[in-house]
Amino acid sequence: MHRTVFLALSLSSLMALGPVARAQGSSAEPKQVLNLTATARQEVSQDWLTVVARAQLDGKDPAAVQAQLNAIVQAALTSLRPQQRPQQLEVRSGNLGIYPRHDAQGRLTTWQGQAELVIEGRDFAQVSQLAAGLARMTVAQATFSLSRDGRQQLETQVQSQAVQNFRQRAQALALDFGFAGYSLRQVSVSSVDRPEPVMQPRMLMAETAAAAAAPLALAAGKEEVRITVSGSIVLR
Repeated sequence: MHRTVFLALSLSSLMALGPVARAQGSSAEPKQVLNLTATARQEVSQDWLTVVARAQLDGKDPAAVQAQLNAIVQAALTSLRPQQRPQQLEVRSGNLGIYPRHDAQGRLTTWQGQAELVIEGRDFAQVSQLAAGLARMTVAQATFSLSRDGRQQLETQVQSQAVQNFRQRAQALALDFGFAGYSLRQVSVSSVDRPEPVMQPRMLMAETAAAAAAPLALAAGKEEVRITVSGSIVLR
């Protein structure tokens, strides 16, 4: 997985070197308090593709429409499930809905139904090929993201880097202000994810079997995880 690493540090300091008010009956608050923030972020290539295929039907009987949609989805699941591999290729059913359609006078004319099938995995070519080859279904949406284990690994790395940045900055500032070191007073950790916008290609209405089996023309983007460590230290 290609990775580009960015590091950013920001500092907002507040030195309290004068007298500090004491709470009644409590010990004195620390006098040399410094507030600072350190941020680490990494941008990596997205490694997970989720494709939603959709079947649409119209009919006079909503129960019949639902039964036909269920049959289409079940046939797709039956054909794809043998190829499933955890964390590599996963298949599941998606949304199912039946909606009434009315004419200009408000009279019920037909029922329209939609059923979705979700195919996702690491192998982009395989996922797109399987989705494009489904009988009586068209691709409605494709989304790139980070896999679950990929995101967890990335967040662990970025968090460690942010903590290290905070500690290094805190020690450097303590020395700059003429102190030997510091003690940690308060700290908080927050994260921000910045995925690429969702890609939503047009419905693919294949006219031939060969066209239906052709893989989708898709390309993954980048995704960024940023973690910020904020806190206050007491200079010693």
